[in-house]
Amino acid sequence: MSNAGIRPEIQSIVEQIDGLRPMLIAKGREGDQARRVPEEVFDALAATGAFSISAPTKFGGLAANTREAHAVARAIGRGDGGAAWVTGILDSGAWVLSLMDSRAQEDVWGGEDGLKNFISIVLATSSEAEPVDGGYRVTGRWGYGTGSLHAQWSLLGIPLKDENGDVVDAGLALIPSSDLSSEDNWYVAGMKSSGSVMQIAEDVFVPEHRILPLTAAVEGGYLGHNPEQTYQTIFVPSLFMKLIGPHLGMGRAALDFVISKAESKAIAYTGYDKQADAVSFQLAVAKATMQLNAAELVAQQVADEIYEGASRGYYAPYSERIEMRAKAGWIVETITNTIDQLLTAHGSAGFAETSLLQRMWRDQATASRHGHTLAASGYEAFGKVTFNRQDEARHVLPIV
Repeated sequence: MSNAGIRPEIQSIVEQIDGLRPMLIAKGREGDQARRVPEEVFDALAATGAFSISAPTKFGGLAANTREAHAVARAIGRGDGGAAWVTGILDSGAWVLSLMDSRAQEDVWGGEDGLKNFISIVLATSSEAEPVDGGYRVTGRWGYGTGSLHAQWSLLGIPLKDENGDVVDAGLALIPSSDLSSEDNWYVAGMKSSGSVMQIAEDVFVPEHRILPLTAAVEGGYLGHNPEQTYQTIFVPSLFMKLIGPHLGMGRAALDFVISKAESKAIAYTGYDKQADAVSFQLAVAKATMQLNAAELVAQQVADEIYEGASRGYYAPYSERIEMRAKAGWIVETITNTIDQLLTAHGSAGFAETSLLQRMWRDQATASRHGHTLAASGYEAFGKVTFNRQDEARHVLPIV
C-alpha cells in the first residue's frame, strides 16, 4: 500500500503498530476466545494514538484523511481482524463527533482525559426518543456495539420527532457509557474479539447539543466548526470507507501467512515437498497478490476522490456517491474471494483452531456481510444509476 498522502505523524503510528504485530497475532486467539480485544492489546494500540487520529487538531488529534485511516486500520488488521474492526468503529465515532456542536466535542475531549476518551457508534435507530425541554429522553437497544466495551461514550441512532410526535428525521445521540448498560449477546462465528455487544439505554436524558440530525449530515450540513479538510468530506462515503482498512489488513495477513509456510509445507498426495515449488501454488499466490494490490489501489482512489473533492468545496452528488459505494463493495468482495483462494492453496491445515489463517477467514467473512459495504446492494444501485433510474437506486440505498 502506497504511503503517498500519509503524513509522517500517521506513518509513525503505523510503524509502531507494525512493531506490535507479533503481540497482536499471539494474543489473537485469546481475544477470539474471550470475545473481546484483550486489555493489554487495546492499551498498547491506544498508546500509539491509533484510536484518536480522526480527532480535531485543537484537541491534539491528527484530523486524519481516509487514506491515513486505512493505513492505521490495515496495519492492525495484519495482526488481528477484531482489533482492526474496533479501530475502524472508534475512528468513525471520533470523526462524527468532530462534525457536531462544539459543546459536544468539549464534553468528550475537553476534560483531563482528553483523547483517552473513545466513542463507539451504531447508526441504527432501534430506539425511542421523546423530545423534552432542552433535549431528548432516550430508551433503546442497539445491536453490534463494536468498541463499546472500551469506549467512554457512544453515538447511537435515534428517531427525531416534531412537536406532534411524528418522526421527521434520524439522528445520533451522544451518550456517556456511564448512562448505558449492555447485554452480552455476542456469540458469533467471526469477529468474535470485536466484542460487539448489545447496548441499552433506559430513559436517558440527552441534551440538544449532543444530537446530530442525519439528513442534514448526509447532504453536508455539518454542525461542527472544525476547519480541517477531513471534516468537509462527504458524510456516508467517509464512514463506509473507514471500514475498508480492516479488510485490507486481513487480506494481506492471509497472504503473508500462506507465503510464510510455503517453503516448509508439502502438498498432500503429490510429489511436492514444498508448496513453493508447485506451479499451481505459485499461480494462486501470484493471483492473490494481484487481487489484493488491485483492491488497495481502488481503496486509495476512492479515498483520494473523497479528500480531493473537499479541497475544492465539491460535495459529490448521489450518483457519484453510489459509484463509491459500489467500489467499496467490490473491494470487500475481492478480498473475501482472495482469502478463500488462499485457504484452498494453503490446504486443510489452515482450518486448525490455532491457525491465524482460519481466524482471518472467519473475521473477514463476517465483516464482509456488514450492510454498509455489502457488494450486491452497491452493484444494484450503481447499475440503476447507470441507466438513469436514480429513483429506483434510492429505493435500494436511500442514504449514501
